[in-house]
Amino acid sequence: MDASEKTTRPVDFPGEASGNPSGEGIRLNRYIANAGVCSRRDADVLIESGEIRVNGNVITEMGYRVGKNDVVKYGNRLLNREKLVYVLLNKPKDYLTTTEDPNDRKTVMDLVKEAGDQRIYPVGRLDRNTTGLLLLTNDGELAEKLAHPSNEIKKVYQVELDKSLGAEDFEKIKEGLTLEDGPVKVDDLAYVTPDNMVIGIEIHSGRNRLVRRIFEHLGYEVLKLDRTVYAGLSKKDLPRGTWRFLADKEVVKLKYFQ
Repeated sequence: MDASEKTTRPVDFPGEASGNPSGEGIRLNRYIANAGVCSRRDADVLIESGEIRVNGNVITEMGYRVGKNDVVKYGNRLLNREKLVYVLLNKPKDYLTTTEDPNDRKTVMDLVKEAGDQRIYPVGRLDRNTTGLLLLTNDGELAEKLAHPSNEIKKVYQVELDKSLGAEDFEKIKEGLTLEDGPVKVDDLAYVTPDNMVIGIEIHSGRNRLVRRIFEHLGYEVLKLDRTVYAGLSKKDLPRGTWRFLADKEVVKLKYFQ
């Protein structure tokens, strides 16, 4: 798809008030990060060192909030907040879920180069050999919400095993297992193919490599792992290796109903 055909509207700036520690608006460090200057952590350093001015005044307060009409400068550079962008990628195998790799291996960022000039980041991660849905965005607040394990975002995977999943092991998974980092309970489990080697599994936990570890715990090797649903988003009309912008209604659902 031509990048010019992929359009998304800028998300309105929250709050009308001028910047202040307790008012409406966006935190200054997030504003700086969304302007593409640096990460929020590095933005805190810039603020602490007095390098950021709002409406001509040096701001060193960590909780400072910026209103939509405020003028923010880093040195002589006027900072404009980037529009918020939400990209859904159907990740292929052999791509790393990272923004850059010191060994120059392929990353998911290579697949979304045409999504715009905004600095977007993967939400959570998929292993190099895991395929399927991955969300990328510059909306730090939403990314934090979706990635935090306590929020238990719904995820559905299709798993191909090296051998048939026996009925006894099927029931063990449904009833719950205890792994090295504690008990785990899946939300749903189903056979997908007649040979019982392809399994559908639904989980809400955000624990690392959980699906692979469930089957490895019972002596199975995971040959393929594909995430087919993430936070209510599906792979419909999204071939492997392609991406699309989220619709406004999808963004609203992620923000307020997950």
